[in-house]
Amino acid sequence: MTRNTLRGLTPGTMTVLAVSVLMGTSIATPAGAAEAEAKTAFKAMSDYMAAQTDFSFDYDSDLEIVTRDQQKLALASSGSMTVERPDKIRAERTGGFTDVELVFDGKTVSLLGKEANAYGQADIPGTLDQLIDALRDDYERPIPGADLLLSDIYGELMPLVTDVKDLGSGMIGGVECDHFAFRTDEVDWQIWIAQGDRPYPCRYVVTSKSVRGSPEYSIDVRNWKTGSEVDPVEFAFQAPANAKKLDLKELPDTDELPKTFLEGGVK
Repeated sequence: MTRNTLRGLTPGTMTVLAVSVLMGTSIATPAGAAEAEAKTAFKAMSDYMAAQTDFSFDYDSDLEIVTRDQQKLALASSGSMTVERPDKIRAERTGGFTDVELVFDGKTVSLLGKEANAYGQADIPGTLDQLIDALRDDYERPIPGADLLLSDIYGELMPLVTDVKDLGSGMIGGVECDHFAFRTDEVDWQIWIAQGDRPYPCRYVVTSKSVRGSPEYSIDVRNWKTGSEVDPVEFAFQAPANAKKLDLKELPDTDELPKTFLEGGVK
């Protein structure tokens, strides 16, 4: 069912709407009610995601970088993920600089760089949440869209929020979604949540406020499946023939931001 949207408005009403959004209000809904509705919808999405013991999806992501001369560049990737809560994931990602596969069986994480025919492994016993933290903090190998895989998305993200906006509805990949914007001290983020009884995140955009040029990271989710819809996969890693084993921290070209883009301080 369509909610209030930004489409079909005249220039005059667009000006009024722009002022309303800047003031943190909505034309049709008082600010307090709009904020409560946004938080309720986001909590419902978080609860829905936590309740899915098996799910899979494909995705497209864009990572913006800002050069020294303030040119924005976007690095595009596509991939897929299959998750079995609480402690298993198989993910693949292909971009212009990498072709990588990640497998976690609840005890060991394995990361394969297909172009280099090299892999690294680390013992990280625990849940998917613990894997996400360890890969990000200890190995600098963040999982794309990791926020959306946490067992309590609301509990992790909402305490940092300082401002909330309900922006009506929008279409992502043909799916009608509720659109919300949130602000924190360090980043702004937006999320589009599928309407109906499967409120999964269709798009997630994070905008940096601490980097000059305000680069963004975005991920679009498609082909969402849960339960018996999920195609069976193996969570046991099998290294390809003649693949070289390296320390996980030394495995090349597995990040969404290639090291070549860090030379000269372009990040």
